[in-house]
Amino acid sequence: MEITEINQQNFTDINKARQPFEIIGKIKPVFVDGIWTYTEELYEQSHMKVYSNTWDSVSYINNPDQTVFFAYSGAECVGQMILKRDWNKYAFIEDICVVKSERGQGIGTSFIQKAIEWAKNRNLKGLALETQDNNLLACRFYAKCGFVIGAVNTMLYQNFHNDEFAVFWYLLF
Repeated sequence: MEITEINQQNFTDINKARQPFEIIGKIKPVFVDGIWTYTEELYEQSHMKVYSNTWDSVSYINNPDQTVFFAYSGAECVGQMILKRDWNKYAFIEDICVVKSERGQGIGTSFIQKAIEWAKNRNLKGLALETQDNNLLACRFYAKCGFVIGAVNTMLYQNFHNDEFAVFWYLLF
């Protein structure tokens, strides 16, 4: 597996790694005495979810404030991570995805390590990202990587007629 930054030769690989992912449950965050904790609720039946492909890759090429990293297995793009410098001195991970057949093989962890390197090279103070409370597998992954919950937004997805909450995760340097 090789991780490569977006360039003129590979920019068309944007969104190729986007595939459905399994929703098996959700986290239930609680804020007590200035600290977020959570419990897990497993669903009786899991279901699949997928996000649309909305990223415009050209604006990320040679841009010091945002980039895309691709993971390759041979010539095949098997993952992507989209990063940007945020106003609050964090590198914000806008997207991270790995094709189903390659999940659990360390690609996500390699992406997080690459994001840390990218952020530190820009003198940023940490990583931040947002995911939904019902993306339990992603929440478990971020916690395993050392991220902590910094906030929960109960209104962000309200206009989409679902019961998802936005969970903001942070990894401080």
